[in-house]
Amino acid sequence: MTTQLLARYDIGDFAQWKRAFDADAEDRGNNSLSVLQIWREGATRAWVLYQVADPKRARQYLDGAAGVFDSQAGVTGHEYHMLETA
Repeated sequence: MTTQLLARYDIGDFAQWKRAFDADAEDRGNNSLSVLQIWREGATRAWVLYQVADPKRARQYLDGAAGVFDSQAGVTGHEYHMLETA
């Protein structure tokens, strides 16, 4: 079974979000998240599909340290869906 995470980010400015997102790559990687795909929905929403190596570790990161990323990236809201292949 493969675990993936689909994340929706509500953002104020895509360029600001993307710069912070790129700068956060090492931290995400250290917390078992690797980017598979990024989509942009207009100027105020981004979607990211992640491969998840360790769901527990990824969830801890999202519930804690990811808040620093959110503040730097101008994230005003987010939604995470941890999914497994069927």
